[in-house]
Formats: sequence, structure tokens, C-alpha cells
Amino acid sequence: MDSGDAAAYGGERTYDGDAAAYGGEFAYDREAAEDEADPDARWLDLVLHAAFLLLLGGSVLRFVLHDPAGPGEGWIVALFAVFGLTHLLGRRWAPPPPRSRRPSPRHTAWLGSVLALWTVLLALAPSATWCAMPLLFTGLHKLPARAAVPLAAVLTVLVVLTELRVSTGAFNPNLVAAPVAVAAIATAVLVHSQRQAARQAVLIEDLVRTRRELAATERRAGILAERQRLAAEIHDTLAQSLSSQRMLLQAAERLWRTSPETAQGHVREAAEISSRGLAEARRFVRDLAPPELSGHTLASALRTLAGREHGAGLHVAFRLDGTPVPLPSRTEGTLLRVAQGALANVREHAAATRVVLTLTCLDDRVAVDIADNGRGLRARAPRAGATRGHGLRAMRQRVRQSGGTLTVESAPGEGTVVSASVPLAPRAEPRPERITP
Repeated sequence: MDSGDAAAYGGERTYDGDAAAYGGEFAYDREAAEDEADPDARWLDLVLHAAFLLLLGGSVLRFVLHDPAGPGEGWIVALFAVFGLTHLLGRRWAPPPPRSRRPSPRHTAWLGSVLALWTVLLALAPSATWCAMPLLFTGLHKLPARAAVPLAAVLTVLVVLTELRVSTGAFNPNLVAAPVAVAAIATAVLVHSQRQAARQAVLIEDLVRTRRELAATERRAGILAERQRLAAEIHDTLAQSLSSQRMLLQAAERLWRTSPETAQGHVREAAEISSRGLAEARRFVRDLAPPELSGHTLASALRTLAGREHGAGLHVAFRLDGTPVPLPSRTEGTLLRVAQGALANVREHAAATRVVLTLTCLDDRVAVDIADNGRGLRARAPRAGATRGHGLRAMRQRVRQSGGTLTVESAPGEGTVVSASVPLAPRAEPRPERITP
């Protein structure tokens, strides 16, 4: 067999497939994720509001009981009430911005109004310093660090100045150190929490992106595997049927004048192959299962295949070694397709007169051997740009997908043996019965 025949028969060759770049942007909407409900956010807001109301009530009570009364005492109490309502209603009127986003103009205006009212209360009623802590936590918790830290510094300075203004007697350094220390601790803790939350958001973003990329890669791998399977099915059914019809019709054309009866026999055989190919195509579209296995075992399907391929100068014999066992449908389909492909290659390229199709059933595996007495194969690489040679490669890939192996033994002038072997799943051994006395 020359190099062209060897390539057409499906001589094995090594090639590097082009790796198609598969990419896509899997944009992760960080802002949408940050807007999702935090299970602790509601609890934290309730604690902040409760602390603000408690400290506001204490400030008003201390102002009424201890600060000197004056003509404007009612106005100051009313200002406390306005300050409290403005703080509490701000979340509904001016919701805080999501993390890592700049505050909206409405939120900025609300926060400025609250700070302005509190600054006026500090000048009129020094007891309002107790409301600094809720304001500090509100600003640090909702604002970015670049805005929250200056706000904390301003609040701390106002508190220290107010404490120094109303203090009497000798200078007490705790009036300066305590507000600064408390504000520094609160600022450090909350800024660290913000940055840690930002790092976690980045990790979550990377995790989600990685999962989406992995899912896309798995989907593409599944698509490629399905394409390869469909290509093998088409090659083993429709392509081989069309090839046989072409050979028979060409032979009929050559013999039409010299031997009309033989030519008509070739035409009838081509028509039968065409009918089988049509049945294959319909079954292929319907459920992709070989029609030969519909209601039949692998042994009977191979015996039928041998009988169908027998004739026209080619003697095909079927042999069965061992006892057939029920096989998975995928294994049966794989071995049947290998036999079909090998016999098609023999008829088209090997110039053989005898083929033996053997099904061997062992305890741990099942094998199909196709041996012919044709011209054999030459171990040459296929010609560059050849469009043939899909046979053995498709068989090998199909058998490998079923967990088996495919081997080819051939030499020029000594025929070819194609062997496909698929392992069987290990059988569960019966447990010995335990005899109880």
C-alpha cells in the first residue's frame, strides 16, 4: 500500500492542535454586591440610633438640671429636638453611599447640617459633647477613610475646646488626652475594618470571576468533546456510506456496457447502502444510537455487519470467543463503530479478499479484532494538506474516551490487524455469608 493509501486508511500521525484563545470579560459588579443587604447592618444601625438617643437624652437632662437657666432655655431644648430629628431622619432622606463610592450631594448636605446643629449646641450647651461619639461612628462607618479621618479630627478638636472652655480649677490633661485617645482608637478600628472589608470584596470578586471562567472553560470543553463525538459518528456512518456508494457507482459506470448485469448489481447494492445510510441519518438525528444495536446485542450486531459486508470479492467471517456479557451502551457503540470503520477501510484501501471479525469476551475486558489479508500499511506520515486519514485517529479517540486502547499491527504485503479493547467495570464479589450459632 503506498503512502497515499496509508494516509487514507488513517495512518497515525502526530500533530499539534491550534489552541483557540477563549476569553471574555466576566465583569463583576462590585457596587451591586456592596449594595446587598448586610445581615449586621440593621443591627449596627439600631445600636447607633439607640446610643444616640440615649446620649442625646442625657445631654438634654444635664442641660436642664445643671446648666444655668436663661431666657433662651426653651429654644436650646427645641434645638436639641431639631438636632435629634435631623440625625434620625437623615438615613431615609439622605441614605449613606455604598462602600468605595463618594457620598451623594444630599448625604453631604445632611451630614453638614447635623454637624452645624451640633456645633451650635456646643456653643450654647456644652453637655452636647456627649453626642460626639454617635456622630463619630456615623461618619467613620458610612464615609470613605479620606473623608472620615478629617471629620473625626474636627469632632475631636471641637470636643476638646468645649471641655477646656467649661473646665474650672487647675488644668486637667485628661480633658485633652481622653477625647483624642478615644477618637484615635475608634478611627483606627473602623478604618481597619473598612480596608479589611475592601480586601475581602476584592477576594470575593476574584473568586466569582474564577468560578465563572472555570464554568465557561468546562462548557467549552463539553462543546468540543461533543463536536468530536459527532464528527466521529458522522465519519463512521454517513461518510462511510457515501464512500461505499461512490465506489459501487463508479464500478457500475465502468461495467455498464461490458457487463450490464454486474453493473446493475452494483447499483442495487448502492441503493441498499443508501437505504441503510438514510436509516443511520434518521437514527442519528433522533437519538444518536447505532440502529444495529436497537434491540440487539453487540455479538448479533457484529454478526449482521459481517454478513452485510460479505460479498463482491470480500469474504468476511465472524467469530465469537468467550461468553458475551451485558455491556454499557457506550461500550457497545464504540466497538461497533470501530468494526464498521475498519471494514470500510479494508474494502476501500486494503485490496483484501478475506477479513476475520472477532469478538473476544474476557473477565475484565472485551475486545474486537479486525484482521485482513490485504496489502498492509506503510509507516509513513500522511501528505501535507491531505484531507483524508481520519479513520484510525477517530477510532483511537473513540476507544480512549471509553477507557480502552486501540492497536494496529501491519506490514507491507502481510495484511493489517486492528484491535480495540475496552475494560469492564469490576464486578462486586459476593460477600460470604456469616453463620451465626
